[in-house]
Amino acid sequence: MRSLPFSLFLVVVMVVGCNNNDVKHNKDFEKSVYSMVKDRNNREIEVNSIADFKWDKAYLFEPYSPEEHIEKQLGVEYEDRSNISSRDDIYLLVFLNEGKAVQYAEINRQKGDFTLGDKEYLSPSEDVLKVERH
Repeated sequence: MRSLPFSLFLVVVMVVGCNNNDVKHNKDFEKSVYSMVKDRNNREIEVNSIADFKWDKAYLFEPYSPEEHIEKQLGVEYEDRSNISSRDDIYLLVFLNEGKAVQYAEINRQKGDFTLGDKEYLSPSEDVLKVERH
């Protein structure tokens, strides 16, 4: 019976450790993107040049993306705090590091649309986010 409290403790630690409550909403990154997009000549953003944190993959999600689709693409559980599934005003950029979601940015669509081109995700060596002007 003595192992029951310890087993319960392990389960709680595993559940808490597996959620993404520590995923940071990076508003500084968003501001950097906005300042780059203001220049109508900018058609590309080198994400790694403005990301001041460790990441190895970044996925871009379009407006109205359902959470199940996001989780499938990321390959991890992800609680979407941006509510992108019911929004058409933002793109969601989610950064992973070593298989864990670490940061996200809500990129406003007012200045244009965004794409990864033909890539599934960005990496630090292939980090170009394309801006398509309206």
